Amino acid sequence: MIFIKNQAILYGIIGLLLGVVLTVFFASNAVNNNNTGMMRMMGIGQNRANMMGSQGSEEIENQGIGMGSSMNEMMQSMEGKEGDEFDKTFMESMTIHHQGAIEMAKKAKEMSNRDEIKNMADDIISAQTNEINMMMQWQKDWGY
Repeated sequence: MIFIKNQAILYGIIGLLLGVVLTVFFASNAVNNNNTGMMRMMGIGQNRANMMGSQGSEEIENQGIGMGSSMNEMMQSMEGKEGDEFDKTFMESMTIHHQGAIEMAKKAKEMSNRDEIKNMADDIISAQTNEINMMMQWQKDWGY
C-alpha cells in the first residue's frame, strides 16, 4: 500500500517536472521563432510580441518577458477580486493558460520521438480540453 502511494507521488512529480520542461521549451521556441499566435495564447501581449521581433532573446529574458511574466500578469489580474468577479477572471485566465498547454502538447505530439511524451501530450490535450469545456459551461450557466 505504501509503495502505491509513493509511486503515485513519484509519477506526479515526474509529470510536473516534464510539464515545466515542456513549458520552457515551447515558450522559448515560440519567442525565438516570433510565433505571435502561440505567444498570444500564452498571455504575452501583442506589444511584447512586436518588441521580441526587434530584440535578441537575451535582452527579452533580461526584461522579464516570457512564460513567467504572463503567469504573473494572470495572477495580478485576479488581485483584489472576490466572488463572481474573481471567478470570472480566474476562468478566463485559466482558459488561456490551458489553450497554451494544448498547443504545446500538439507540438510535442508532432515533434517528439518518444512515445512517453506523445502519450503525456494526449493526456494533457484530453484533460485540459475537458477543463476548458467545463469552465465555458460554468461561465454560461453563471451568466459570465
